[in-house]
Amino acid sequence: MRRLYKLDHPSREYTPIPFWFLNGDLSHGEIRRQLRDFCDHGVYGVVLHPRMGLRQDIGYLSETFFDYLRTAIETAAELDMRVVLYDEGMYPSGSACGQVVENRPDLASLGLARVKEVCTGDRVLCEKDGLYLVERHSGGTIRGVHYGEDDGEPNAPLSADILNPEAVERFVQLTHEAYYRHFAEYFGNVVIGFFTDEPSVLGRNVRDMMPWTRGFAEIFTAAGGHLDGLLTLFDGQENADTALYRRLILEREEQVYYARLSGWCAEHGIALMGHPHQSDDIELEKYFHVPGQDLVFRFVSPEKGGVVGMDSTMAKCGADMARLLGRGRNSNECFGACNRDGNPWYFTGSDMKWYIDWLAVRGVNLFIPHAFYYSLEGQRSAERPPDVGPGSIWWPHYRLFADYMSRLSCLMAEGQYQAKIALLCRNRDLHAEEAAPLFQGQKSFLYLPESQWAGCFEKEGRLICGPWTFDAVIGPEEQFPTVPHGADSVPADCLCQPAQPELRVAPLIWEGQPCWLLVNEGEGEIEARITLPYRGSLGQYDLWNGAAYRLETERNENGTSFMLSLPYRGSLLIFAWDEAKALPNLPRLPEMRPDFYLESEDASVFQKTYRAALPPCDTDVTVCAEAEEMAELFVNGQFCGVSFWTPHRFRVPLSLTGGRAADLRLVVTGSRANRYGNPVRYGLKEK
Repeated sequence: MRRLYKLDHPSREYTPIPFWFLNGDLSHGEIRRQLRDFCDHGVYGVVLHPRMGLRQDIGYLSETFFDYLRTAIETAAELDMRVVLYDEGMYPSGSACGQVVENRPDLASLGLARVKEVCTGDRVLCEKDGLYLVERHSGGTIRGVHYGEDDGEPNAPLSADILNPEAVERFVQLTHEAYYRHFAEYFGNVVIGFFTDEPSVLGRNVRDMMPWTRGFAEIFTAAGGHLDGLLTLFDGQENADTALYRRLILEREEQVYYARLSGWCAEHGIALMGHPHQSDDIELEKYFHVPGQDLVFRFVSPEKGGVVGMDSTMAKCGADMARLLGRGRNSNECFGACNRDGNPWYFTGSDMKWYIDWLAVRGVNLFIPHAFYYSLEGQRSAERPPDVGPGSIWWPHYRLFADYMSRLSCLMAEGQYQAKIALLCRNRDLHAEEAAPLFQGQKSFLYLPESQWAGCFEKEGRLICGPWTFDAVIGPEEQFPTVPHGADSVPADCLCQPAQPELRVAPLIWEGQPCWLLVNEGEGEIEARITLPYRGSLGQYDLWNGAAYRLETERNENGTSFMLSLPYRGSLLIFAWDEAKALPNLPRLPEMRPDFYLESEDASVFQKTYRAALPPCDTDVTVCAEAEEMAELFVNGQFCGVSFWTPHRFRVPLSLTGGRAADLRLVVTGSRANRYGNPVRYGLKEK
């Protein structure tokens, strides 16, 4: 199938590019070994991320530090891998691990505070009703790379004032220029980007303060602001002065920090990558050559649902800005500390599949897994777990996940997203509550931020924005008055009988023909008749296994319909193809649930081994089992397959059984939480 060849064999540019936590006693040999191991598992890129636990004698940005990074970059070049540099030690970005402020305390983060008593060093901006508005150092810090430099610890590096051009220039000279001096020959070929990580104006561990910088009072008042009007910021009350403050702070952050880094990266032939501080910071995305966001702490999760709250907007925040700006890639730093139930390391393969699908169907096309750990020795294993790469139970089979992410990245990068609804938004106001029914009703939409409105025009009842034509808008009716407001006038991407609020659909044009990515975001199976607004032959493509099949369809007045059976954690690509009838039928194999019994347990590796007999079969069969968590099936001693979520289904080919009774061995491996966190159950589910 020539049309699907790219998905069968996605190029290396679509590889996941994980954070690689350089957090231990680095050695040149181990750096080379781990990079080769990544390649062997289908991972062809890394973010070189200095991290807590780095050996004490390896000073951040020291010659020793750069010597180890040279080994990593040279090895990546030999292996045809790509490298993204990380601009901090550790995060948030902008301080060079405290070196910006070192010997320059005046460059430390500033904040705006409302106080009853003025302290030494405060600059009083105004007083009203016994309350003072003062400018003072925030005392904010960042997380460093050595023990003793974490939140609340005495050596935590001070954060720099990223609204101060002098501080940002010092940051660029200390960090970006130093990397370029050492690795200039790799920029634009091996080194493809610089990752800036959730820059924070105030720094970490700051309370009851608002972003500020020296000289901003004069900027604010010159723009017509009244300083005493900012006292209400601390009560959450909004007025004309607070609105002006927020606009000017955003403009200052854009111009001083993001524009400077974006320009530097462009001048040096690489991309500004990473993500802004907040999940709905959509206006800041325009400075990223690869817009991005950060999925952490299970703020979005299968049990909470994927359409609730501010963080539910993050995937489309980066993806839609990339689409509007014509940038081919957008990223997400995903899985960070997404463990279940507050239990370190309790993160399952089922969870990871859900998050990958959640991101992809919203448009993410570059996955940055958080994280692969250089070392899990000692307390390193407790630093923002889990390791979702070499330290995970699924690492021997990681290529399945790597290939899946690569296929989705290729599809979402090269497919042209189709949306007929524009959801008007402003920075940090992406209307999750209005987006939710669009997702649940299978109506594709595009976020249209305020900075893009001026370039739009209305024509014959439609909204035109560059190459985009919208049939309806959601937002202030006075903004585009001749365009229908609300989603009622726009048909769904597909009709579902019965309704399927957990079905997500991304309509695309792929290789000149329509296709639809379908994702089951719920906790049960989806069974429905689906009608697509298309008349023609359809095929179905299993993105997990890389296999295409015919789709049995019927024509009706609304288009083409078919029965959809999308299992738990299921995803499927439906594609239009005139020659779809030449595809093989999806095999309908008999399902068997053998009576497995526990043969042995190895508590040292958290594995239980079960045995069962498979009766003689004259065809391929599907063997099913209900188990927690990763299950591997062996048939007559030969590996048959692996599954990461229940119910586990394994296709047992006739070639393994020869039509005779067969011996089945099922190995179930428990979560790494049993080693690094709190024990959780594993093995076959009790009947």
